[in-house]
Amino acid sequence: MTEKRKIEVFSAGCDLCEDTIEMVQNVACSSCEVIIRDMKDAETIGRAKELGVLSVPAVAIDGVLASCCSGRGVDEVTLRAAGLGRR
Repeated sequence: MTEKRKIEVFSAGCDLCEDTIEMVQNVACSSCEVIIRDMKDAETIGRAKELGVLSVPAVAIDGVLASCCSGRGVDEVTLRAAGLGRR
């Protein structure tokens, strides 16, 4: 028997997160164990930090943050360049 692939979806419960959950569940196969992680839960926040989740929705497959979900998040330099903090 093939070992199940662990799919973790990190969600804040917003519409975009719900759309991602639906898409993952539709694409998942019988070898996928889909786990929905609620970002309002302290354990989930710890897990998200371990994986490097910077924004939601995010998906990890077998303990690795999917490339489409990495390298994003709030960045002060980018926000300042866009005008934050200017008068």
